[in-house]
Amino acid sequence: MSDNVAGHSQVYNQIEESRYISRDLNWIQFNYRVLDQAKHINRSIFDRLKFLAITASNLDEFCTIRLGSLYNYIDYGKERFDYSGLREEPFRKLLLNAIRNFVQDQHEYFIYKFKPLFKDNGFLICPYEELSGEQIVRVNDYFYQTIFPMLTPMAFDTYHTFPVLKNNRLLFGVVTKVVGDSQNQNRVSFIQVPSNIPRFFELQGDDVIRFVPIEEIIRHNIHHLFRNVEIQSINLFRINRNGDFTLDESDDIESNFLEDLKQKLKSRRSGRVVRMEIQGPADPWMMRLLKIQWDIDDNNIFTIPGKSLLDLGGLTQIIGHTEFKGRRAQYPNPIPPLNYPDEGTHEWFDVLKERDILLHHPYNSMEPVLELLERAADDPYVLSIKITIYRVSRDSRVTRALLRAAENGKHVAVLFEVKARFDEENNMREALRLQKAGCFVIYGVSSLKTHTKLMLIVRKEPDEKVYRYVHLSSGNYNESTSRLYTDIGLLTTKEIYANDVSEFFNVITGHSYPANYRNLITSPRDMRIQLCNLVKQEAENARQGLPSGIAIKMNSLQDKQLIDELYAASQAGVPIRLVVRGMCCLRPGRAGLSENIEVISIVGEYLEHSRIYYFHNQGDPKVYIGSADAMMRSFDRRIESLFLLDEVILKKQAMNIIRFNLKDNVNTYIMQEDGTYLLKELNNDPPFNVHKEFYNVSKELVKDVQLF
Repeated sequence: MSDNVAGHSQVYNQIEESRYISRDLNWIQFNYRVLDQAKHINRSIFDRLKFLAITASNLDEFCTIRLGSLYNYIDYGKERFDYSGLREEPFRKLLLNAIRNFVQDQHEYFIYKFKPLFKDNGFLICPYEELSGEQIVRVNDYFYQTIFPMLTPMAFDTYHTFPVLKNNRLLFGVVTKVVGDSQNQNRVSFIQVPSNIPRFFELQGDDVIRFVPIEEIIRHNIHHLFRNVEIQSINLFRINRNGDFTLDESDDIESNFLEDLKQKLKSRRSGRVVRMEIQGPADPWMMRLLKIQWDIDDNNIFTIPGKSLLDLGGLTQIIGHTEFKGRRAQYPNPIPPLNYPDEGTHEWFDVLKERDILLHHPYNSMEPVLELLERAADDPYVLSIKITIYRVSRDSRVTRALLRAAENGKHVAVLFEVKARFDEENNMREALRLQKAGCFVIYGVSSLKTHTKLMLIVRKEPDEKVYRYVHLSSGNYNESTSRLYTDIGLLTTKEIYANDVSEFFNVITGHSYPANYRNLITSPRDMRIQLCNLVKQEAENARQGLPSGIAIKMNSLQDKQLIDELYAASQAGVPIRLVVRGMCCLRPGRAGLSENIEVISIVGEYLEHSRIYYFHNQGDPKVYIGSADAMMRSFDRRIESLFLLDEVILKKQAMNIIRFNLKDNVNTYIMQEDGTYLLKELNNDPPFNVHKEFYNVSKELVKDVQLF
């Protein structure tokens, strides 16, 4: 056996023997599940292409953050062990190889499965070779009039420093020689493809729309930028740079935080290169130069077939084209919340004084939350509004309502988390607008990231009684994503919640240290230990022969301490059902370790985003909902909250969400012991699509729900 083969065998044995699944390798499994959505032939080609584009943007983010994080350790000489037990360098090669396999599958599917369907669906992605003479004239006119003036060749030679090439942008590397140069020396210039014009030039026809990639237009006209020189090669590529700031984020709370963040955003644009994609055969001279310049090797370089498209995320222009609007999936109208009053007033201030409302988005609209906030902004009896914001939509109704509230003289306090990944610039812009309008704005808390979603409205009623209207949620105050993400939230005026939330706002905006919360579990204070204690209690019940059970729905499971407690509970005989959409480091179904743990992932039309923690508690369930996944960052480096549901009907609703997820046989993938996933089989059962069935939920249906 060769040393290379023996080394590979040792690596895979080490991975298989670990008690934990590699976070990063398991994430790639998640992206395969998203890619699988693009293969559903019952969807329109535009919806299928949407999922393909999502896999591309997912992978860009993964490389920017997770691969970037790995390079922080490598570049700074810091020791890192993956959950599989591998050190930095062997894991780097393993991870990049896994990414390479995924990218190959991505592009092969695009070339061989998607492209043959384009013409029958009314469009084509056309290279120059497939254009008529008249069409080429029109395309070239577009180049001369619009594109050409925007292009700037950036030379690199002994007289010019190496240019800072932008992250996630299409780039050309043009290798040239000067005609008659006796030294016969190669030179290279770089051209950034403009990102502020459409990715495709559209040619309308009688039968199809022809989309000509902008990079093809530039490639065929690039000689206009290099006169009196000999072009040796034209190379189209793009790069992912390290955008992870974990190691260098400042803990100095006295620093000018916004300026500090702006500098980090600039470094994201110039961070070290971690992945390079290049289309077709690459010029070997240029590649040697770039490898040295960026300190990368062949593992970091991905060759994309010429028949495919560099950056499949650019397909969004075709997917969202108005001509195909009727061909994309149409979502049903939302249904009223289960405990919404059938009769009487529908004024939210009055409704919430008599009952709590549990909202399950997108099946229930986000309108109640938006209407309550907008009503509060104008209501003369409202005294103050406090809210935490992680992400908002552009032209946000939430921001507009808060601005109006401040203008109307109300006290408005906003904790605006400007560290929300890739939304930093939008968040800073919106936060500054609020601050200028007179809102009290807090830009995050020290080095922690505020991820919790809370709102508190204080209203002095006409009868002089003061009510506090509270919203607690797993989802962002973003009306756009609320139509596509499944989230869960509670609207209430109960004092037990109002007191906790008021206290929590005092903690994150001041220097308060509460003794105890009644219904809240918070991090980084005590969330990990409280969740571990709830798991331990179920294990103790099982050891005593009492009924037990744990069911949790979340996005990610990575915290070793909680995983170990779940392993211990499994060994004590507790049945454990986990619905983990994305990355899961727990290894299910291993003999002697996790035989009683089952893990499924729901990936389908909506993005699963709600978090629900259920503990059987001898038949008196404890059910928590909120913003936190079971991750080290959520427990140690984020301000998060989970809150206990106290009404039986609300518990039943949350339990039914888990029950439906466990029953789904259309969007469900079952995690295997080795960390791979298999699509759940129908087994002659009727299809149960959780993303459709929630539109049919009724009070009668949830009344008798049981999970164990």
